[in-house]
Amino acid sequence: MTSDILTKPTKILPLLQRSLLLALIGFSLSACNMLTRLSEVGEEPKLSAIDSPAPLAGPQAVSLPMPAPVEIERQPNSLWRPGSRAFLKDQRASNVGDILTVIIEIQDNAAINNTTTRTRTNAEDSSASAFLGYEASLAQLLPEAVNPTNLVDLDSTSTSEGSGGVNRNESINLRVAALVTQVLPNGNLILAGRQEVRVNYEKRELQVAGIIRPEDITSQNTIGYDQIAEARIAYGGQGQISDVQQPRYGQQVFDIIWPF
Repeated sequence: MTSDILTKPTKILPLLQRSLLLALIGFSLSACNMLTRLSEVGEEPKLSAIDSPAPLAGPQAVSLPMPAPVEIERQPNSLWRPGSRAFLKDQRASNVGDILTVIIEIQDNAAINNTTTRTRTNAEDSSASAFLGYEASLAQLLPEAVNPTNLVDLDSTSTSEGSGGVNRNESINLRVAALVTQVLPNGNLILAGRQEVRVNYEKRELQVAGIIRPEDITSQNTIGYDQIAEARIAYGGQGQISDVQQPRYGQQVFDIIWPF
């Protein structure tokens, strides 16, 4: 018993040291962020520097299953190139660095209503008014008097009722120019684009990335969002209004660690 008492402080001290270290690290990080935010009070949100949007598509080059390459047979004395859709040069995006416009028109509506009701009633009644003449001896076996005509009388009722509903309506209409960052072996294109707009003290940012087919690009050099495979579309903002709409850091941490 005494050995347990002596060893407990040695076990508790490292835990306290780790907790204090984690608290100190968290406080230092929050302090740095707080100082940065305090230094930006009254200033407009800063726009990002113009940079290659290739990281939006991922830190590594996209690798997908590709069909076997097919060699193009060129016909001599022919004005038409195999696969060409126009006599003149196609102005649509096809090479790395080309620009095309992504049209985002999302009109999503979802309505789901579920209702579940369950009711169960059980009743058990048992008696032994005549049991080989031994029904009168039950009082000697059991500590209290027993009525043989009413040995078991059980009754249970269970009721469960639940209801749920989802009603979602989203409407987004945006256009953003994106760059072709990679051409896959089968001819599909990897695109990535980013757009930032600052109005007063609020910055709105739109990001898009994914895989498209050259055949889906229209003659106006545009493509719809629903024709982008592995599409990654993000639309959000930074600034005073977005800041107020978010819960405080302490509240977010409290919601994560509080188990109840």
